Amino acid sequence: MTDFLQYVINGLAKGSVYSLLALGLVVIYRGTGHLNFAQGEMALFATFGTLWMYSQGLQLWAALIITALLSFLGGGVIEFGLMRPAGKKSPLAVVVVAIGLFQGLNALSGLVYKGSADGLHFPSLFPNGTNDFYRIGGTCKGSVCTGGVVWRYQDIGTLVTVLVLTALLFLLFQKTKVGLAMRMVANNPDSAKLVGVSTNRILMMSWGLSSAVGVVGGTVFAGITANINLFLMFQVFLLASAAATLGGLDSPGGAVIGGLSLGVVESLVENYPKHWWFGDYIGQSTAIAVAFVIILAVLLVKPSGLFGSSRVERV
Repeated sequence: MTDFLQYVINGLAKGSVYSLLALGLVVIYRGTGHLNFAQGEMALFATFGTLWMYSQGLQLWAALIITALLSFLGGGVIEFGLMRPAGKKSPLAVVVVAIGLFQGLNALSGLVYKGSADGLHFPSLFPNGTNDFYRIGGTCKGSVCTGGVVWRYQDIGTLVTVLVLTALLFLLFQKTKVGLAMRMVANNPDSAKLVGVSTNRILMMSWGLSSAVGVVGGTVFAGITANINLFLMFQVFLLASAAATLGGLDSPGGAVIGGLSLGVVESLVENYPKHWWFGDYIGQSTAIAVAFVIILAVLLVKPSGLFGSSRVERV
């Protein structure tokens, strides 16, 4: 039972990272109705920027705040300079431009940040020393403790960050005029214009907000791995996309639940139980495949995701 709880906690740590990236995808989707295939590489490029500012003597938290603000502006520029002209051509052009942006930002990261291909050391936002953990259960004799479940402060900090961002996005979407305008623009931009909504401003804001959320996810994940390289965000983006799809592309809470669930499923399948009829353990790559099969099964039953809104079209 102790091993089971430990695997669940480890899965929540993984799932928290997926949730952070999934939140960025949800923001874009709710504001534009598109899935941003460049989300991972936008986060990667900005996270390199956070590392550069940190290397210049800034505290990591201060560097992250500055980078998030710059990413907000950068996301708006990308929407204005690339996505908006492409969107006037066709919806498919937006997808093509996003894929091109994915490739371009990855290559640009390699050119600008020397040593990024091999990997650079990245500090953690949260305490991650040998003794920085909270033990649940177990026995202690003096200063020596054994058994129980270990929950590292770094993982707790990541989960709290996810929950705080989710709460803020919920308030934005449900309690503010800006959030309502984002939903209107995504559902029907022509009708939004008729009621006085500045669709261009909302689209820029959606991309900017998504970029800012993405750099938080990238910084947290790079801190967990203690390394940043050109391939850091690729698999995370795939899993974040799956998490957002599972929870519902228009639901911040659903994206978080989807990400956490995906992390827990991956951890349990990878480690528990220890003995399967065909051998010991399953392995990480196969565990991810099992998670995607579960997602596929859910989407066959509910295509909009577990918490997504089903669109009704009148004919």
